[in-house]
Amino acid sequence: MIDVIPAIDLIDGACVRLTKGDYGTKQVYEKDPVIIAKRFEDAGIKRLHLVDLDGAKAGKVVNLSVLENLVNKTKLEIDFGGGIKTNEDLKSVLNAGAKWLTIGSLAVKNPEKMKSWIQTYGAELFILGADVRDENIAVSGWLETSNLHWESFMLDYYKCGVRQFLCTDISRDGMLNGPSVDLYKEIMKRFPDCYLIASGGVSGKQDLIDLEEAKIPAVVLGKAIYEGRITLNEIMEMSC
Repeated sequence: MIDVIPAIDLIDGACVRLTKGDYGTKQVYEKDPVIIAKRFEDAGIKRLHLVDLDGAKAGKVVNLSVLENLVNKTKLEIDFGGGIKTNEDLKSVLNAGAKWLTIGSLAVKNPEKMKSWIQTYGAELFILGADVRDENIAVSGWLETSNLHWESFMLDYYKCGVRQFLCTDISRDGMLNGPSVDLYKEIMKRFPDCYLIASGGVSGKQDLIDLEEAKIPAVVLGKAIYEGRITLNEIMEMSC
């Protein structure tokens, strides 16, 4: 059984998708994310991955009001990422009702702050965003690529107690050409007790089956839903 988690990516408050993280490829699917979220909820989905792409680019949370709306108007459990850099950002996202925080750029650029948050709030609150381009970690809305290899990055936070990892292969993101199953197998081999959320490239139900057979715990997908490559009923069949 694999947990299938739909994603909503936000620019200017609207539900969008990018290709390979390129903001120039923005495609708007729905101006009101609540409509999409309610569609997910009505299908029986319990969890949502919400990404503030404006926040990731700006280095501060931008679409907080959307998170508040979704929390108030649905019962979905939401993990929120994008632009969480300061104590104020963290508290505002928690106060708005997010259940988990996905942190990527800050964990690379300011590990001291990230580790202090883990000590203060507990490792269970955090999902480590490991966005991979050519084996190394990308940051700042994928606009920069660090010299940090995914394994050493994840190991550092694994030692701090983090067990939830969201790994996106940027070369696959939005391409609908299949997920990086081999990469995810490598991660699971290295960290067998982690809750790995695979992301990028899912094009249909067969990709979910392939990930499940590879014993990947969870997967996030967006474009495959919005482009009609997979139905919400098929997602529920995989998750139940």
